[in-house]
Amino acid sequence: MDSVFKLEPFEDNYEVGEDLGSGHFAVVRKCIHRKTRQAFAAKFIRKRRGGGRKGAKMEDIVKEINVLRCMNHPNVISLHEVYDTKQEVILVLELVSGGELFDYISEKEALSEEEASAFIKQILEGLKHLHDNSIVHLDLKPENIMLLDRTSTKIKLIDFGLARKINDKDDVRAMMGTAEFIAPEVVSFEPLSLATDMWSVGVITYILLSGSSPFLGETLQETYHNITALNFDFDHDLFQNTSDLAKDFIKRLFIKNPRKRGSVNDCLNHPWIKPSEPREAIARRSAMINIDNFKSFMARKRWKQSMRVVSLCNRLTKSIQLRKSTDTLSSRNTLSSRNNLDEETTEEVNCGAWSPSSLGSPGHDPALDSLVVEQEQQDVQKLRHMHDAEHHDGDISATLATPPSFLHPPD
Repeated sequence: MDSVFKLEPFEDNYEVGEDLGSGHFAVVRKCIHRKTRQAFAAKFIRKRRGGGRKGAKMEDIVKEINVLRCMNHPNVISLHEVYDTKQEVILVLELVSGGELFDYISEKEALSEEEASAFIKQILEGLKHLHDNSIVHLDLKPENIMLLDRTSTKIKLIDFGLARKINDKDDVRAMMGTAEFIAPEVVSFEPLSLATDMWSVGVITYILLSGSSPFLGETLQETYHNITALNFDFDHDLFQNTSDLAKDFIKRLFIKNPRKRGSVNDCLNHPWIKPSEPREAIARRSAMINIDNFKSFMARKRWKQSMRVVSLCNRLTKSIQLRKSTDTLSSRNTLSSRNNLDEETTEEVNCGAWSPSSLGSPGHDPALDSLVVEQEQQDVQKLRHMHDAEHHDGDISATLATPPSFLHPPD
């Protein structure tokens, strides 16, 4: 595996551009190869050092790299090369710049099931490539289904941070994924399999056709209960223009027993994806997705994202206030403990020539200070990315200014 990593300075070969996104331990930036001028997406993953909790474990980074190295399919993001530095591992990935599939669809005025099934087929073809290599994605959701670029309708599956190789004999149990998209076996902490991904395909298809999430509850526990109890239906108001073929496709994926759930090959050969008779093709062509409700679903999603921006702003403010109060208390304790110093030294303290940490003042916890600073940096980073995603101009103050959507949340 060592031969995969390049050790020379990343900047020797690439020009680093703007941020494209961020995760818990990673930041994705656009980069340009200096010689070829080809654009890529560079994922900078911070490595965990020693026994600390900051950063990703090297074994998890290697696992993601190994998965990506197996990928070679038009509907799956590709890995170009990997760099290893003292602080980070940098994955140079194919640049996928077309935005989320669901965002693209929400801008349309109408979409037939024929068009919708073509998108699902691309997802299935990418997923088949994974499953043929015994790889399960484990985090299939709309955010991880992207379009190649702004002029293309080619789908790319992204984000393999949770993906892993898995075989029939493996007993892998893990609570991972995004709540409303996870399968019953995840909730019940039972063995995972390739079929775990297929449940997620069912959820994605259900949302695409109706603009409603089948298992999402008011609370996390209610969502988990709905999943394990198979508590869903095809509400008439949501599915009145949906074909029976599409409903049958979804029902074959919403099966609690993973062994009885439709496989990726079953889905690719299902008549909703691959009509075998003219009447099936006509049924797809004449049926339409619930575009009005889908637009409302996406509006609610964006509103929730906006509310998270406000929450992050509040957290950032509290972090700054906490740090200031900690520094103020430390400064007071410092002055009190040093009141026997001569006038010159006291003036230095008052002028800030001494820092609380350098004085070793009582009440000042350097570890807490470091934690607060790091949290501030993480919050600012998240805030900036969410701010950019909402298409506002200016700095953070523009985000704090309440937009109309805050005052009028979608129905």
